[in-house]
Amino acid sequence: MSKEKISVIVPCYNEALALPYFFDEISKIISDMADYDFEVIYVDDGSNDATLDVIRNRAASDPFTRYISFSRNFGKESAMLAGMRAARGDYAVIMDADLQDPPAMLPQMMALLKEKGCDSVGTRRGNRKGEPLIRSLFARCFYGIINRISKVKFIPGARDYRLMTRRMLDSVLSLSEYNRFSKGIFEWVGFKTEWIAYQNVKRVAGKTKWSFRSLFGYSMECIIAFSTAPLSISSYLGISFFVISIIGALYIAIRKIIDSSTAVSGWASLAVIILFVSGIQLFCVGILGQYLSKTYMETKRRPDYIVAETESKNSETEDIK
Repeated sequence: MSKEKISVIVPCYNEALALPYFFDEISKIISDMADYDFEVIYVDDGSNDATLDVIRNRAASDPFTRYISFSRNFGKESAMLAGMRAARGDYAVIMDADLQDPPAMLPQMMALLKEKGCDSVGTRRGNRKGEPLIRSLFARCFYGIINRISKVKFIPGARDYRLMTRRMLDSVLSLSEYNRFSKGIFEWVGFKTEWIAYQNVKRVAGKTKWSFRSLFGYSMECIIAFSTAPLSISSYLGISFFVISIIGALYIAIRKIIDSSTAVSGWASLAVIILFVSGIQLFCVGILGQYLSKTYMETKRRPDYIVAETESKNSETEDIK
């Protein structure tokens, strides 16, 4: 009887320092979970350090290793998508190379998936210890906002570290959108999911690639992808200011009728009001522009990524189409 296979998907961007530690940890897991067959798919997201060389050397000596290398940096979402498309296993698990997603949790995740009969086991942070206070504050605000305006339920502190069955993986891959937010997609496709909380773990080596600015942009991607509430807000603002203008006009007219000697005054306050309303208008146009830009990118139908090299097609020996 053939063994069930687990595909381990590891997005990598400038992780040359962390990968040797990850190799040791994943080798222990493969040895401990001998009842399963494994493939470990490393996706080099256009790294500009020695990441690809480290992965190549690993592939040359390790039969479980496969890899995909992009022609440039396309982002983590594209790296995860490439890994999921390449996965051949009955199960797929996504984990980071920096050991912030502890590979040692995989046996527990698989046991829970089997025990509960679910299609996915997700992980989330039990706390945000060690994270900057401002980042933790904005993270809590983000989850509070998105869960109010979206029909999709987002779990606070959820990680990309997730084990999935083949049928859930195929459902995720069936969504062809260009602007991807995987945490939302995992929840949107449904299926029963169990959650495991664990303490925040520091990266084993290297530096984080996520700045506050990039995380803020990522959160905006999520809001635009999974809610149309900002468009509704702009409409409500427009209606509100229209009503206020009518009330203001009536007030001025009535005041003039009652006291015709009333002089027109308040140029400073009028200028402030004009600037305020103009700002609101530009804000609403900006919201509309964000949705239009995402629609524009979808209609271009550009590929999510371009593969320069894999373990079976080395760019040094043959052309990659």
